[in-house]
Amino acid sequence: MTDDPRVPDFVDLRLYVTGATPASARAVVNARRFCETHLAGRYRLEVLDIGEHVEQATIDQIVAAPTLIRLAPLPQRRFIGDLSDAERLRRGLDPMPALQGLPAAGVPQ
Repeated sequence: MTDDPRVPDFVDLRLYVTGATPASARAVVNARRFCETHLAGRYRLEVLDIGEHVEQATIDQIVAAPTLIRLAPLPQRRFIGDLSDAERLRRGLDPMPALQGLPAAGVPQ
């Protein structure tokens, strides 16, 4: 938790993958690494296999995999691919443009 109101206390993420494909495996590793580096102690990452969670994937309107969804804070944001571009992911996950100038971990110095 931070005293800066621009930084979310918690980030809720859902990652859809398709079985044991190389892209899915990379996405899981990259998502976990990103979360531990930039959101340590402030996130929940749920990993769902589309083949095993067809109904939820339909509800979430998943059209490609791997797909990462930021469920909270709102608005939702989506990222498709293996999540290898950590800077793009960090910029996209920032809930407010004001966070763009903060250090990589998203916490003011």
